[in-house]
Amino acid sequence: MSGMGRDVLVIAEHLQGKLADISFEMAAKARELAAASGGRTLAVVLGHGARALAEQLNVDAVYYVDHPVLAQFAPDPYNRVLADLVREKQPGVVLVGNTSMGMDVAPALAAALGWPLLAYCRDVRWEGDAVVGTSQLYGGKVMAEAAASGAGAVVTVLAGSAPADAGRGAPGSVEDVAAAGLDGVRTRFKALIEPEAADVDITKEAVLVSIGRGIQSQDNLEMAAELADALGGALSASRPIIDNGWLPKSRQVGKSGQTVKPKLYLAAGISGAPEHLEGMRDAELIVAINTDPKAPIFGVAHYGVVGDLFDILPVLTEKVREAAG
Repeated sequence: MSGMGRDVLVIAEHLQGKLADISFEMAAKARELAAASGGRTLAVVLGHGARALAEQLNVDAVYYVDHPVLAQFAPDPYNRVLADLVREKQPGVVLVGNTSMGMDVAPALAAALGWPLLAYCRDVRWEGDAVVGTSQLYGGKVMAEAAASGAGAVVTVLAGSAPADAGRGAPGSVEDVAAAGLDGVRTRFKALIEPEAADVDITKEAVLVSIGRGIQSQDNLEMAAELADALGGALSASRPIIDNGWLPKSRQVGKSGQTVKPKLYLAAGISGAPEHLEGMRDAELIVAINTDPKAPIFGVAHYGVVGDLFDILPVLTEKVREAAG
């Protein structure tokens, strides 16, 4: 690998004192890549009074940068610090979560470094001296591969690309790095505004019946709600249902909604865009109902039914009620 460096650097993401699952997943992916390249696994944590977070990642070394401006994420200060640190450490690959934060960081970082950016990656691997990313596009219906070689590459990684547990653990070392270049930053974090408490906390439900565009109209929600009630669970939905105003934001599953891990997740009429899969792929049992046999949701489902939800949901409800006596 004469072109790129061999090390893999993870940009850790955290909120309200907790590392995001995507940070651990990227640490696990970094270990895979470094094993193939013979390099080291590295991570960077930016924050203020958050050194304990740097001690939770299973990598060879973590660089911890402490500054009051970095206490919460803001694009300008993060990008300034990260560009300087990457130039100094010269990894071959920088992994960034394909999240709202990552979308602010990765393009600016790649532009500052003059490196290529591989985005929406479901998989990342080495091929010779090039890093190859498999990008998931058009709601998961298209997979595109792109290779990058040269000084290095920035890669945004989709949630679920590696097991989070493999990225948890103590690092080989934690190195404190001084923050520089933060005078006159253009954007600063002001406040975190959280939604009011909802009638149902879908993150704590053991059973979720989730609906998507396939439900067609608000009048048909009752059909799904009856199944959720029969199962002793709650009704949730993908983003289009929320955007239509048919259910409150608190019922949304996905990257811009809630991340859920119920014992049973029944997805009806949901195609399975990456943003939705990110919020539910860790459910213990996933059952999908969709008329499209090529729907991406079937790629994560344990059981799938290719059929019309209007035919299937009433039958399921009836059978569940019969079984319950």
